[in-house]
Amino acid sequence: MVTALHPVRVLVVFGGRSPEHEISCLSARNVVAALDPDRYRVTMVGITRDGRWTLVDVVPESQDGLPSVPDDGDTVVLVNGVKGPRLVRFRAEDEVEVLGPVDVCFPVLHGPYGEDGTVQGLLASMRVPYVGADVASSAVGVDKRQMKNVFTARGLPQVPYVALRRWRVEQDREGVLDDVESQLAYPMFTKPARQGSSIGIRKVRDRAELAEGIDEALAYDRCVLVEQGLERPRELECGVIGNTDIEVTQPGEVITGHEFYDFEGKYLDDDLRLQCPADVPDDVRARCVDLARRAYLAIGARGMARVDLFYADGRVLLNEINTIPGFTAASMFPYVWASQGMTASELVERLLELALEAADSDSRFSP
Repeated sequence: MVTALHPVRVLVVFGGRSPEHEISCLSARNVVAALDPDRYRVTMVGITRDGRWTLVDVVPESQDGLPSVPDDGDTVVLVNGVKGPRLVRFRAEDEVEVLGPVDVCFPVLHGPYGEDGTVQGLLASMRVPYVGADVASSAVGVDKRQMKNVFTARGLPQVPYVALRRWRVEQDREGVLDDVESQLAYPMFTKPARQGSSIGIRKVRDRAELAEGIDEALAYDRCVLVEQGLERPRELECGVIGNTDIEVTQPGEVITGHEFYDFEGKYLDDDLRLQCPADVPDDVRARCVDLARRAYLAIGARGMARVDLFYADGRVLLNEINTIPGFTAASMFPYVWASQGMTASELVERLLELALEAADSDSRFSP
C-alpha cells in the first residue's frame, strides 16, 4: 500500500499527438476516477493534438461524442528545481505560477509520443517516478517490427509476417507485392508498425486489397507489417503486472460480431462482450499465461502490460504486447484483473506502488 505523511501527488498525463488521442482520454477518466481522493492529490495534464501540455480539470466531450483535450487551457511545463520536480503554469500576460511538487506520474498515453518511450525519457531525466515500462521497453513494445524481432530471438511462437519500409514500397511497389505473396497466403492483415486500437488495420484477400492496405497503414507510420491470417482465430488477452515478482491473469476473451477486433468493434460495438477466464481447455490457459510472462520478460517490461494472443487450430500464438493498455469501459486489462478480485482502485494503487518501487531501485544505480 502507498503510504506517505501527505497525500501522494499524482500527475496524470493523457491525450497527445497520437491517433489514439480520444482513447487515451477515455482511459484517463477511469484512472482518475479510481484514485482515492483521501490518499492522492491528482493533477491532470492533457496534451493537445499539437503537443502542448495544458492544465485541465475535466475532459469535455467533443462534437462526435468522444473526449478530447481542449486547446484553450493554460500551458504547463515540468521543471526540475532545487526542491525536485514541479509543474509550472503559464497564465495570460506571462504570469507564472508554481503548482507544486510531483511525487509520481501516471502516463495514460497510447501509441506514438507517449507509449513509445518519449515521455518516459522526459520523466526519467527529471527523476519523476512513473507508472509502466522504462524507455527501452516502451520503445520496443510500441514498435511491432522490433517487438516481433525480440520475440523471434526468444523463440516465441507468432504468425508469419513481413515488415515493409516506406522507401522500399515507393521504390519497387510491384516487387514488394510479389515478395509478400511469395511468403504469405491470403487472407492477410496489414497494419502500421507503431499504432494501437486497431487503427489502420485491414484484412486483405487479394493483391489489389493488399496494395490498398499497405497504403492505408503507411498513412500512419513509415513501416507496415503484413501478417498471415488465421482460420477463425480466437483473441485471448492476459494482464501482467510486476517489476521483479510477475503476476499474470488467466486469459480473457474478446467476443465480437465483427470479422476481426477492429476500432469499431473495440469502442463502438454495443454487443461487444469480454469473458474471463476464457472458455478454453486448461492446457490452453496455461500456455497463454506462460507466453504472456515470457513476452513481458522478453522486452524487459515492468509495471504493467497487456499481452494479446491468438488461439487457432489448437495453437496459441503471440500477437503483441501493450505497455500502456487501455483503461476504458471496453478495455480488457482492468477487466481481467477485476475477474480475479482486484478492483479498479486496488489495481491503480498497485501500479503506483510499482512505479515508486522501480524509481527507488533505479536510484541505486544513478550518479
